[in-house]
Amino acid sequence: MNFQDAFPIWHRLKANEQKQILNTLISRTVKKGTVLHNGDADCTGLLLVKSGQLRAYILSDEGREITLYRLFDRDLCLFSASCMIQSIQFEITIQAEKDTELWVIPAEVYQSIMKTSIPVSNYTNELMASRFSEVMWLMEQIMWKRMDQRVAAFLLEESSIEDTSSLKLTHETIANHLGTHREVITRLLRYFQNEGAVRLHRGTIELADVKILKEIAEK
Repeated sequence: MNFQDAFPIWHRLKANEQKQILNTLISRTVKKGTVLHNGDADCTGLLLVKSGQLRAYILSDEGREITLYRLFDRDLCLFSASCMIQSIQFEITIQAEKDTELWVIPAEVYQSIMKTSIPVSNYTNELMASRFSEVMWLMEQIMWKRMDQRVAAFLLEESSIEDTSSLKLTHETIANHLGTHREVITRLLRYFQNEGAVRLHRGTIELADVKILKEIAEK
C-alpha cells in the first residue's frame, strides 16, 4: 500500500497539492513502545498509519494514563500536529502499541494546503468531529459506567482487535488504558475469574466465557 492509496481524499487534491505533499512526506518505522508525540510543545506532524497500531492518551497530574482513542491501518492522527490546532487545551501523547509503519505529513505543509483546499478543510473538520465524538463517548463511559463494566468491555474490544481469546495483557496495561489503578484491575479480574468469565495466567488473560463478559459489560 502506498500513500496515495491510504490517504482518503488523495484524488480530490490538485496536482500541485499532491506534489507538495509527496515532496515533503516522511516515512517512518517505529518499534512498539515508541513515543511519537508528547504534549502540546511537540508538533510532530500528521501521522497516517500504514500498518500497526497507535494509542493516543492523556496523563493526569498524578501520572495516571487514560486512552482517548486508538489508530489502526489508514487512520490519520491530527492531534500530533498540535501547533496547527490552537484550540486544543490538553496535552496528548501518541505511542506505538505495536511495531508500526507510518507516514508523517509536516504540519506546515498540511496547514498551507488546508487554507486553500475546500476538500482538505472539510475532511479535517470531519476527522476532528469524529475524534471529539470518541472523546465524548469516553467521558460518558467514565461518568456513567461502573469500572467492572468498562473492564469487561475493554477485554471484549481487545479480543476483537487481536482476533484471539488469549490476551497478552498486564494488569498495569489495562489500568493505563482505563485511567485507574492496577490494584482495581487485579481485584476485578479475580472477580471475573470467580464468575467463570476469564482465566488468569502470568502475563495472559484468557476469555473463558464471552457471554458472561457481555452480560457484565451491559448490565
